[in-house]
Amino acid sequence: MRQSNEGTLLAALSAAGNPSDRALWGAEASITLGDLVRGSSLGDRLEELRGRSVLIATDDQLTAALALIELDGVARRLVLSPPDLPVEDIPFVVAAAGVEALVSDRAAVPDAGMSRVGTFVRCSPRIAPRAAARSGSHQTEWVLLTSGTTGAPKMVVHTLSTLADALRRGGTLAPSQVWSTFYDIRRYGGLQILLRALLGGGSLVLSSAREPTGDFLIRAGGHGVTHISGTPSHWRRALMSPSAHRISPEYVRLSGEIADQAILDHLRAFYPAARITHAFASTEAGVAFAVGDGLAGFPASLVGQRDAAVELRVEGGTLRIRSARTALRYLGNPAERLADAEGFVDTGDMVELHGGRYHFVGRRGGIINVGGLKVHPEEVEAVINRHPKVRMSRVRARHNSLLGALVVADVVLTTGADAANGRVAGLEQEILQHCRDALPPHKVPAAITIVRALDVAATGKLVRHDA
Repeated sequence: MRQSNEGTLLAALSAAGNPSDRALWGAEASITLGDLVRGSSLGDRLEELRGRSVLIATDDQLTAALALIELDGVARRLVLSPPDLPVEDIPFVVAAAGVEALVSDRAAVPDAGMSRVGTFVRCSPRIAPRAAARSGSHQTEWVLLTSGTTGAPKMVVHTLSTLADALRRGGTLAPSQVWSTFYDIRRYGGLQILLRALLGGGSLVLSSAREPTGDFLIRAGGHGVTHISGTPSHWRRALMSPSAHRISPEYVRLSGEIADQAILDHLRAFYPAARITHAFASTEAGVAFAVGDGLAGFPASLVGQRDAAVELRVEGGTLRIRSARTALRYLGNPAERLADAEGFVDTGDMVELHGGRYHFVGRRGGIINVGGLKVHPEEVEAVINRHPKVRMSRVRARHNSLLGALVVADVVLTTGADAANGRVAGLEQEILQHCRDALPPHKVPAAITIVRALDVAATGKLVRHDA
């Protein structure tokens, strides 16, 4: 499918404010967008990638962002490799996406899994002069890999149009905005923030997996970040850092996990001048909504609206979404349907209606079965996290020969909570009583364990596994 240069990300970037006044700041290098408009991160090899399926596999987020900007409208297909993609999955990705070329910031082909790709082009944050005019000739497919799946990753096909629909419907240019995100831009949540910055006329501070949370907050604050996003787990870890006060955002956004009332209240208390918003999106369905009223869940009035930009349904207890933001299809498994016959995507996220508001209770596949009774870990975590001495928690199953499973919880305390000198046992019992007061017996954890930290995956979500 053909398109003019005006439909490309690079052209949109040029039209959204003065590129020379805007920047992408990485952990180790930075560029002004004006330099990228005038030059190239791919040197003189851009034309070799025209019309081809290109795998972008870089160590650094900045170089990935530069390649995306330059190759939209030039490549036929862009496949974004997340940094945690297992080596054993690379041959499947290469074959399913018909990858013909590799773009990387390494000096050579990264590993044997990519050695079969015929063309290798190095991308660099050192912008080189561009000899010829650059034009777009393709409606490029953007292929994102989903997280949290077992087996081969799902490969979801978007275009710039589906990815940017939520931004174009209500976005206004704001060149003074400095965006940042804890997310990696090679996944849907981070890519949305990259596009918000580029298409909204602002700048962006990129994070790095190698950078401690405190150092990232200091760097983001040094660049004057005004808008910043992450998962609730990202934010819980950030609020535990002494550097949390180094940013003074105007806008804080949460997505990717359930935003319970505790984290919303903590953020409101810590950043009283900021707008606190939690959004729901999925790689397949796109951005569904953003809620800014300070309350967990979302108004029931959003469900069932006809002819809305985003249509929501609740069927079988799960949220379903239809909009122009929905991905086009899956790659690699033609028989697997992304949406139903009416175009609705089943997100697999379960919701319950209470008092005119839907609340997320967990994933359909994450239920703990306690003697035939169902327990959503996230529901129990929301109760535990309301305890004033708790910063974050993870609820999981422990095998039990009688009931099949028991609910147990690992808990991280707030900074300053006294867990020394015999207080641990007292705090565990205090949290258990807090659960008994709010939950039916089968949902109350059989044990509480105080831990120093909880594992968070590269996606920003809690690492969940049963014992």
